[in-house]
Amino acid sequence: MPQTAPAIILASGSAVRANLMRGAHIPFEIVPADIDESILKRELEASPAAEEEHGAGPAIASALARAKAEIVSATHPDALVIGADQVMTLGKTCYDKPKDMKEARTRLQQFRGKPHLLHGGVALAQGGQTIWDFYQPSHLTMRNFSDAFLDHYLETAGEDILKSVGAYQLESIGAQLFEKIDSDYFSILGLPLLPLMAELRRVGALVE
Repeated sequence: MPQTAPAIILASGSAVRANLMRGAHIPFEIVPADIDESILKRELEASPAAEEEHGAGPAIASALARAKAEIVSATHPDALVIGADQVMTLGKTCYDKPKDMKEARTRLQQFRGKPHLLHGGVALAQGGQTIWDFYQPSHLTMRNFSDAFLDHYLETAGEDILKSVGAYQLESIGAQLFEKIDSDYFSILGLPLLPLMAELRRVGALVE
């Protein structure tokens, strides 16, 4: 990598995103963005974007990714700051991370046997401004699993699933929830890694 390559910052406290970047041997620091996501989500859910085919999911994921990157970039202007977000929709309804295991169970029962979408947004900011962003939809269909499997899944996975908007961990036992997946693996985990690395190479932050 060139000596003049800018520092890379991940504006997220997500352990999964950090592990993806470490696995790809991307040098980076972690500076979680301090942002009230609920305000932006409410605004977009009340906007014309909510009337689109998949509701406000795409707009929310993209807007939050940009906002996180720009907030951290404002205090680290010379660095390349990565912001990312993920929103799940069933029809036009948007879902946040489940608050507790009871809500996780209810959500998995609701999604059982149905297709849904994960909307992934990633953005790169420098000098307080977004210089690149990318949106990746992921199409997933849960299988019609039994209540016995659901009990086993919740007991085995534990409260770590509350960190996932879908209450599943595709990299672990959560893979058993699905019948079909049509997307990029990294995007489902929360970071469209391949297009992000392509852009980091383009701007000279990674070796071409």
